Amino acid sequence: MTVPVARLSSFYLFYYAALGAFTPYWSLFLTARGMSVTAISVMMGLWYATRVIAPSTWTSLAAASARPIRLLRVGCVLTLLSFAAFLLPLPQPWMYPAMVVFCFFYNAVMPQFESITLTHLGSDSHRYGLIRVWGSLGFIAVVTLFGWLIEGDGTASRAGLLPWMMLPLFALLVASAFSNHYARGIGKTDGDASGFWQIVRRPPVLAFFLAAFMEQLSFGPYYTFFSVYMDHHGYRTSTLGLLWTIGVVFEVGVFFTIGRFFRRYDASWMLLIALVSSCLRWAVTALFPENLPVMLLAQTAHALGFAAFFAAAMQMLATYFPGRLNGHGQGLLYGFSSGVGGVLGALIAGQLWKIDDGRTAFLAGSGFALVGALLCFFALSLPLIRARRSAAHTP
Repeated sequence: MTVPVARLSSFYLFYYAALGAFTPYWSLFLTARGMSVTAISVMMGLWYATRVIAPSTWTSLAAASARPIRLLRVGCVLTLLSFAAFLLPLPQPWMYPAMVVFCFFYNAVMPQFESITLTHLGSDSHRYGLIRVWGSLGFIAVVTLFGWLIEGDGTASRAGLLPWMMLPLFALLVASAFSNHYARGIGKTDGDASGFWQIVRRPPVLAFFLAAFMEQLSFGPYYTFFSVYMDHHGYRTSTLGLLWTIGVVFEVGVFFTIGRFFRRYDASWMLLIALVSSCLRWAVTALFPENLPVMLLAQTAHALGFAAFFAAAMQMLATYFPGRLNGHGQGLLYGFSSGVGGVLGALIAGQLWKIDDGRTAFLAGSGFALVGALLCFFALSLPLIRARRSAAHTP
């Protein structure tokens, strides 16, 4: 069966291109609309809050549907339509429900599409990185281009035009959704959730989800306060941009090459490597924030802590949850790890930040990653070592 690489890649390209505009610049748009810092923090909190419920809700609906591809297309259309509300001069009280609706659908569709990609790849799931990398490329391109467009001529920001700039990206996402479909042979019975929780209760599967949760928890200080932390230590805005970009650039390299690793080794080993790298990264960030060469080196670890971890997680989900059961697995990973883990990580980081302006928060992030690494080693990697030794001693 031929894998529709171009069509699958286009969805990642447009989805993460839009995210490349949303993540760094949406707060600037909200500022241009006259919102206060407190109001903006609430608005951005809605993004993470919807990640808790949207993925699992949507993937469950897809698994129960006789035509799940229709749900993906409906979700993308509703993402476009709900986002179009920001083109209007909405009063501030109306901005909150508009944000909830938009974030719900935007967060809902990607876990389902991850499942679609894996149904096409089948036993070739090691090729996932070659498709997912287009999302990273789209993210980098839009972050760079939109930064230049928004900055304008230096006299006035164009952040208020951001929704008009992003709308074509969501329109292209809709077009990509209508060009994609599930692989043949994935029937409705494959989505039966009756055995899903039996799989989740297996010790290795539980350990996997808990390790993913700890990894996302460890990223809380980074996603919430890294720029503030670097600014506090005297870094210029241009240097901050370099520190953010270098991690994504190395991320692209990992997605291009990681398939070779998965052809030779179990994905749980990469999961362990990623967790250890995050543990070291956050410790270095806490202890040596004023050393630019060290910080640049630490940022390259994003390639392992995010890209390699994510690719390994997709491999393991494909193994644990075959067929359309994979949609349930994707929903749980996104909702529990990215959703609950993201919200708790941000809240914990905010509380620890008051102690010493960030150092303790990043050390806590290092500790969370270490706990995840220990879980991964004892529940996933160590059994592989024992099984290999047992096989070697079998006559």
